Amino acid sequence: MATESRPATAAPELLAYVDGLRADADRMDGYAERLRGAAERLGDCAGAPEWSGAALERQATACVTAAIQLRAAAAALLAHAAE
Repeated sequence: MATESRPATAAPELLAYVDGLRADADRMDGYAERLRGAAERLGDCAGAPEWSGAALERQATACVTAAIQLRAAAAALLAHAAE
């Protein structure tokens, strides 16, 4: 992940919020990995419903999308702070 420069005039509260958004994005990426791991493990489980892998993959994809959007929101806040 690339680190963006921080505007010198940005309010500390805004920078803390940006850091929080980035941390949330990292968490969402982690959830996606966990969901994909669960899907893989369930794929090896004879008793698992057929739909479970696809459902978990959809959720993992949603987590990745959320992470992208959170990072975009953080970048937009930084850009706004630089204005």
